[in-house]
Amino acid sequence: MLNLLAPYADQFVLFNLFRYITVRSGGAFLTALLISFVMGPRVIAWLKSKQGEGQPIRTDGPESHLKKKGTPTMGGFLILMALSISTLVWMDLSNGFVWVTLFVTMGFGAVGFADDYRKLTRRSHNGVSGRKRLLIECVIAGLGAVAIVQLTGDGLGTKFALPFLKNALFEFGIFFVPVAMFVIVGASNSVNLTDGLDGLAIVPAMIAAASFGLIAYLAGNVVYANYLQIHHVPGTGELLVFCSALIGAGLGFLWFNAPPAMVFMGDTGSLAIGAALGAISVITKNEVVLAIIGGVFVLETVSVIVQVTSFKLTGKRVFRMAPIHHHFEKKGWHEPTIVIRFWIIAVILAIVGLSTLKLR
Repeated sequence: MLNLLAPYADQFVLFNLFRYITVRSGGAFLTALLISFVMGPRVIAWLKSKQGEGQPIRTDGPESHLKKKGTPTMGGFLILMALSISTLVWMDLSNGFVWVTLFVTMGFGAVGFADDYRKLTRRSHNGVSGRKRLLIECVIAGLGAVAIVQLTGDGLGTKFALPFLKNALFEFGIFFVPVAMFVIVGASNSVNLTDGLDGLAIVPAMIAAASFGLIAYLAGNVVYANYLQIHHVPGTGELLVFCSALIGAGLGFLWFNAPPAMVFMGDTGSLAIGAALGAISVITKNEVVLAIIGGVFVLETVSVIVQVTSFKLTGKRVFRMAPIHHHFEKKGWHEPTIVIRFWIIAVILAIVGLSTLKLR
């Protein structure tokens, strides 16, 4: 939109509005939301026609999940469609950071799509093998990390920042790329582990996207960055457009994913969204802040690590079932109670994470 209308700004004053990131971000949000609402029923109907019995339901999981049999998965396709179209329409096409984020997002979405497809065709929870999936994820994240380093430049490209400490930058050199890969892959799989209840993953993801949209906008503006004493990364402001599109697409998806869900996100959506958040945190030099804002995702991942480690070392389980949201289900908590309480925690953690921008 910017590239099409900007040349005519002198003839039509109204077109000047499209030069503002905030205006285009609002446009991206509304466009993604509209696409989700319009295409949602069609996509769900198409998924139902192709999947038959829908997502395989674990027989060893909570009994309440058995009634979800027949619900189609791969709803993340709707999110990615709305996200990509709205971002491409409203972004500045000359901004490399948005292209890298889109590449990482769609790359991980393709991996998730292949995993979901394998599960559906096998009627099993075993999709693409863990090693193969991790290898492909690392390749995509590695390419994205190299591109981010080149786009950021020598001043910040290979440096790692810590929250609460102003001007604290640690030079990682060639080791920054593996660190960035770890952040992106880790964030992707953390969101994937969280996606186990209706609406559980998408709302914290939208909260994180809103937080990082604000962070990207502030980091990309030299005045705000200097005032807050955060690291100025030229060009990151455009990521607000991407984050706004992600929020719009997520909100539209939630309309159909709210309990009882008409469609599940699947790995197609969860892997892609997590990778997007990871990439944006690397670009804006707020990798550690992602662990705070995305604390719900971290908690879910840690619960799985603790459960597996404990069982292998002692033969005993710490939780009744992992990830931890299943533990609460096994304790008798109702699904909406767990989901809403996790949403509340996500809001609190987002406020804490954003406070690091000023507390330095």
